[in-house]
Amino acid sequence: MSLARRLWADTSDLADATLAHPFVQGLADGSLPRERFTGYVAQDAFFLQAFARAYAMAVVRSPDRAGLEAFADLLAGVREELRLHDGYAARWGIDLAGVAPAPATSAYTDFLLATAATGGLGEICAAMTPCMRLYAHLGQSLAGRPAGTYTEWVTTYADPGFEELAATLERLLDRYAEDTPDVARAYRRAMELELGFFAAAWSPGDGRA
Repeated sequence: MSLARRLWADTSDLADATLAHPFVQGLADGSLPRERFTGYVAQDAFFLQAFARAYAMAVVRSPDRAGLEAFADLLAGVREELRLHDGYAARWGIDLAGVAPAPATSAYTDFLLATAATGGLGEICAAMTPCMRLYAHLGQSLAGRPAGTYTEWVTTYADPGFEELAATLERLLDRYAEDTPDVARAYRRAMELELGFFAAAWSPGDGRA
């Protein structure tokens, strides 16, 4: 089993908890209150800007052309996600420019940017892979269910193109990361922060990360 596959398997408890979370289940059946989704979109757009910066730092750290090109392609994928959020904002009147990050969002972006600034390339991959793999997992798990209002969200992350982006990052993790406690901790911490992000979107007043 590859390192990326094993790290995913070792954090299956967090993936299962995220899939079962009422926010995600509300996306699946269309019952999620609109104000919770619009709050999530605003916070996720803020998060994605930090995610893009972390990819940019990975481009700079890449020791070879293959890594440079792959991270650049992944960075372009974030741009497409941000365009999706721009579409939500235009249709539903979400102010993305004036977003103040929630505590759970700040905890996640601070972790990502600190890892990108001080960690090795393998650790950066470990901190970023859970977001991509988890969203692909959620999209594929929810595909075909009656999402209603949130069908676009589900189909975006169930798309084979998004799966390929997630698989690309996993291959980079396998290429550049060593099987070390630091790498495992970075991967699990990112998964914890993903669950915390959805929990905060469901209950904005909790401020949990």
